[in-house]
Amino acid sequence: MADYTVAAVDEALALLLLVAQSPGHGVTELSVMSGNTKARTFRLLYTLEQRGLLHREGDTPTYHLGYKALYLGVAAQEQVNLVRVARSHLRDIGGICNENVQVRVRDGLETVCVARWESTQAVRVHTDVGNRRPLYAGASGKVLLAHAPPQVQQALFESALTRITDNTIIDRTLLEQELQQVLAQGYSVSYGERSSGAVAIAAPIMDADGVVIAALGIAGPASRITADKLQGLIDLVVQRAGDLSLGLGYAYR
Repeated sequence: MADYTVAAVDEALALLLLVAQSPGHGVTELSVMSGNTKARTFRLLYTLEQRGLLHREGDTPTYHLGYKALYLGVAAQEQVNLVRVARSHLRDIGGICNENVQVRVRDGLETVCVARWESTQAVRVHTDVGNRRPLYAGASGKVLLAHAPPQVQQALFESALTRITDNTIIDRTLLEQELQQVLAQGYSVSYGERSSGAVAIAAPIMDADGVVIAALGIAGPASRITADKLQGLIDLVVQRAGDLSLGLGYAYR
């Protein structure tokens, strides 16, 4: 099959995504991270800067997203079906429980937040759109990992799993058992696996073909998400994840 990709465009876009995921680095660091020479990295960064997609900050310049990147973000929220369908659901769920609500998708061996509603509570479990987390840690990650292709699961099990908190599951046998439980019950619960003192619940979102493409999750401090409230939140997340799936064209059989 012919390769119609343009190398310079591919490298520039990869660099733009790198800055989006990890802002605040200089030319030298970005050249190492991208695998390009320092001179080529500078030219690519300069081009993106001239287009307003990146900008430099500080006496020793570091790179960050520019104002025109906002156009892409706003347009994506309108055009990406998952985010558009999720927006009203997140607002409704947040209004019911007043805990942080988010939609996360899998990107390789990580999860990425693509939409969220933030609690008005003074104490809350904070996250931002674009935030990335290891796939094995937390309720949403376990949902996406449980439904991931076998080769993705194998790649994760063969990688070095880092303990984020005392409750992070890094033992392969225990993690596999946890994933089987997630598949059996249709949702996941985590207790301080990524943030100490936090409780999270997540359920799968499916597309028209029945493929799990995202996870809907609620997260809050354990002081509020107590045992007597847990089942109600589980029911809420599972129901709304199902509603979101229907909005994406999935038909339950």
